[in-house]
Amino acid sequence: MDDVLSRAEGLARHSDSPDHYTRTWLTPAHQAASRQLQAWMREAGMEVRVDAVGSVIGRYESSGSDPKREVRGLTPAPRIMLGSHFDSVRNGGKYDGVLGILVPIACVAELHKRGERLPYAIEIAAFSDEEGARFQTSFLASRAMLEGAEAMNSLLERRDADGVSVAEAMRAAGLDPVRVDEARIDTKSLAAYVEVHIEQGPVLLDAGRPLGVVTSIASGSRHLARVRGEAGHAGTVPMGMRRDALAAAAEMVLAVESQAKAAGGVGTVGILTVADGTGNVIPGTVEFTIDLRGPDDATRARLVAAVVGELEAIAARRKVAVEVGKRHDVKAAPCAPWLQDQLEASVRRAGCDPMRLPSGAGHDAMIMAEATDVGMLFVRCGAGGVSHNPAETVTAEDVQVAEHALLDFLRNFVVPA
Repeated sequence: MDDVLSRAEGLARHSDSPDHYTRTWLTPAHQAASRQLQAWMREAGMEVRVDAVGSVIGRYESSGSDPKREVRGLTPAPRIMLGSHFDSVRNGGKYDGVLGILVPIACVAELHKRGERLPYAIEIAAFSDEEGARFQTSFLASRAMLEGAEAMNSLLERRDADGVSVAEAMRAAGLDPVRVDEARIDTKSLAAYVEVHIEQGPVLLDAGRPLGVVTSIASGSRHLARVRGEAGHAGTVPMGMRRDALAAAAEMVLAVESQAKAAGGVGTVGILTVADGTGNVIPGTVEFTIDLRGPDDATRARLVAAVVGELEAIAARRKVAVEVGKRHDVKAAPCAPWLQDQLEASVRRAGCDPMRLPSGAGHDAMIMAEATDVGMLFVRCGAGGVSHNPAETVTAEDVQVAEHALLDFLRNFVVPA
């Protein structure tokens, strides 16, 4: 298990910043991490390819694999996909996403060392862009895997903070924006998708359980709000005559918080930008992000409607304009009961008493759920359950249990009739 933790430490050194761990889509650090993952997959006995958006996919063939089945008109050999993402949020933690790649690689390496093949092929998908931190393109890689060019057509001209477009970043990384459709996979033989992930919360820690079986993944949407007031001299415009976009936005941020509490969901403003901000000018234009989530689609829809309504009311009262545009939307994704049962049985055989719990965070599994049944295995976080934070941590003992449980799950995996 030292390999998993030391590899996570090694990957964290591939960072966009020398001061903290940040790895965003297609930067030099991201490409270096990709090369390292490819090398580890090959060492584990896998055939490796990089898809059209930079995801790294390793394949460990089944005991009865026949690559010519499709050529002969036969149904493709069944396969199970495991995976997670290797990009990060800014100043994040080094286990988020990465753990769900390294633990499956360790399991395949153990099978390979023993010369053991299973009745189905195993694929490990290291998704290149889940967080979307560089271009605000959450779940881009898993969407491209299912949708191909449809996932990218509206994004190619989107630009990062340095003015680089998605298409330009792809070309600089050796990818062809015209060939994005080649990222699409054939899902006919995909029996299931299973993701191992740190919990990103304190539930398992508080319960004293190293592993948890996920029951469902929360519904979520992201929006960009733009507030337009009127810039003016800070010393000459009377307070009662101002149309201060930042003061309005500040009230709106608090409204996101209060509406989320009232609706039973969660709401977060993560980025706020003052377009014309200087110390002696009344702000005229402000933009801020809104992340809204709920345990189910209906709760989240009510929260979105309440937030937008409140923002519009604040704008009218303060004589500013507000526009709210949706940037991202994912439905709640239940985990398949049959996968929950098999994961729970494997956790028990690994010597642990599992618990079932929902995920409030979004994961690539919720995109893959559009094409196949999905399951998730949570690994306990340390440091109070904090995640998306440099303090994020797991223990070697918990990772070892996770590997034993996942390997047992793979060896005993059965698709219901």
